[in-house]
Amino acid sequence: MANNPRQKPVYPTKKHLARMERERLMRRWLIIGTIVVVVAVVALVVYGILNESVLKARRPVAIVNGEVIRTRDYQAQVRYARSSLINNALNTYQFLQFLGDDPQTQANIASQLMQIQAQLNPTSVGQQVLDDLGDDILIRQEANRRGIEVTEEEIDRAIQEALGYFPNGTPTFEPTVAVLPTSTLSPQQMTMVPPTATPTETAIPSPSASPTMTATTAPTATATGIPTITPTSAPSPTPTEYTEQGFKDLYNETVDSLKTSAEISEKDLRYIITSQLYRQKMLKIVLEELGVKPEEEQVWARHILVADEATAKDILQRLEGGEDWSNLASEFSTDTSNKELGGDLGWFGRGAMVAEFEDTAFKLKAGEISPEPVETSFGWHLIQVLGHENRPLSESAYQQLQSQKFDEWLKTIRDSAEIEIRDYWLELVPEVPTLPAEVENFILQVQQQQSQPQIQLTPDTPDQ
Repeated sequence: MANNPRQKPVYPTKKHLARMERERLMRRWLIIGTIVVVVAVVALVVYGILNESVLKARRPVAIVNGEVIRTRDYQAQVRYARSSLINNALNTYQFLQFLGDDPQTQANIASQLMQIQAQLNPTSVGQQVLDDLGDDILIRQEANRRGIEVTEEEIDRAIQEALGYFPNGTPTFEPTVAVLPTSTLSPQQMTMVPPTATPTETAIPSPSASPTMTATTAPTATATGIPTITPTSAPSPTPTEYTEQGFKDLYNETVDSLKTSAEISEKDLRYIITSQLYRQKMLKIVLEELGVKPEEEQVWARHILVADEATAKDILQRLEGGEDWSNLASEFSTDTSNKELGGDLGWFGRGAMVAEFEDTAFKLKAGEISPEPVETSFGWHLIQVLGHENRPLSESAYQQLQSQKFDEWLKTIRDSAEIEIRDYWLELVPEVPTLPAEVENFILQVQQQQSQPQIQLTPDTPDQ
């Protein structure tokens, strides 16, 4: 039978319609799912970028009286500290070019470099910077409480001076401690010591295996000046005038160098200088409040040191009987550093001698001898005070005193502050920049040489 050209259209059944609806819904959910996945991936990527570049950088390392130390600022300061230490190492290493290949010189240089290497340890440098940043905040907070501020002009001037640019002329620097004349010996002192005797600064006794009273190394005063900015290129030594434009060029080179070598921005550099200026201002105020002056109470004393109490008491009786102190010191004293000088220890202030010796010396008046022998870790002392007065400090001693008093004041501020240190700070300590390879290799070479056993050649023993 022929096909009917007017055949009626076939309409989809309910079953067919239901299947088409399911397929439509599946396609819709597939598209939605794909969009969700894409959005999630993009969000993760964006979050990762934000986390690395923004969120992590803003994560607090510590909080000092409510003020946050951010990761980004902390890491910048660590890199700056590392950069300064590395510059010191390079300057020390360059001394080898002038001092030759002497083994002892190389060992001394290597020892200094190893100290710097130890300071670059992440735990050491990280903790030091964390402490310094906390102190900087405490100093600023105290300065703000007193209405003290550092202006942008002061920061600019400090940068100019650090780079040797003085637009108003080079200032004339004067010592902060006036040199006062040496005290004139009194008639009483003249009768106790030979006319040629000159009281000097004392050697600081420190317990040791030897009974000799020797000098100890005093702690170095912390510098409170502007941090040294090492320019990438110094002004030309030719007579060319150091102009304002020359300063700007040098400053830009310095900033670019810091960015390249240690990722230190200009903002970071200005923060460091600002902190130092706040410290300088508070140092001056605190020292004035504490009445710190470039002088201290000192005594001029001499002693006779022996090994046992019985000998000391016997010598004391001979002194009371009128025998000469200098002769007895020369004959009996075990302190070989001054026995031939009558046991003269010179002038010294508090903290220079061991406690037992100091307590007795500062209680005696000029001319008095300790009524009983004084026992210390060195042995038994007979002490005579030759002078007792306030005396001027040397420049270095005064700087040390200033640093000590300011640190004591700062400790009281720190003890009363609310300081919260996050326990993950050590994970955030940068380990760059690093010591140059030639410095590392030099340290390793010297260490290897020192570890090698020393072979001593002895003549053959003839057969018996």
